[in-house]
Amino acid sequence: MSIQARRERERAERERAIISTARDLAESEGWDAVTTRRLAAEIEYSQPVLYSHFKGKDAIMAAVAVEGFGNLADDLTTARADATDPRRTVADVAAAYVSFAERRPALYDAMFTLAVELPFASQEVPVDLARGFAQLAEALRPFAGDDDLETFTETFWSGLHGLVTLMRNGRLRRAGHERRLALLVDRFARLG
Repeated sequence: MSIQARRERERAERERAIISTARDLAESEGWDAVTTRRLAAEIEYSQPVLYSHFKGKDAIMAAVAVEGFGNLADDLTTARADATDPRRTVADVAAAYVSFAERRPALYDAMFTLAVELPFASQEVPVDLARGFAQLAEALRPFAGDDDLETFTETFWSGLHGLVTLMRNGRLRRAGHERRLALLVDRFARLG
């Protein structure tokens, strides 16, 4: 292995360690605990080393979010693949989305709630974000009818996000969660 290849591998490993440590810290202590100073101490590198990889905390959060989009896309892909009919597909994808948000609240926040410099709704959208949206869209395709599939999907996604966010923040009763999710699926998974 050449010296250059080794350096590139080590750089990629450091970057991976930074992202992984930031994600773990955020999940265990919240995003306020994720600082460049704390990350440097956790991974045992200096702050300048962190800044050689990322401009700062916001860039690290964006990298964590991109990784999260890949995880969510994988979960939605599995949900679609395991479903037995179109309506069940929508229900399973919705359940997978909600489950992801509940299992990984800090990651979900980085992806959808906190301000990160990632392009949404544009041609420059990260591949994994587009992949996750595509899974939602394909699940909904049989039900979009004359509606624009992208707009139909965005509206469904907004409903899912609203349910997740309002319940997590104590604005909705947890006891009604399954029924609300079923109502959302029922409204969107109707033929004709």
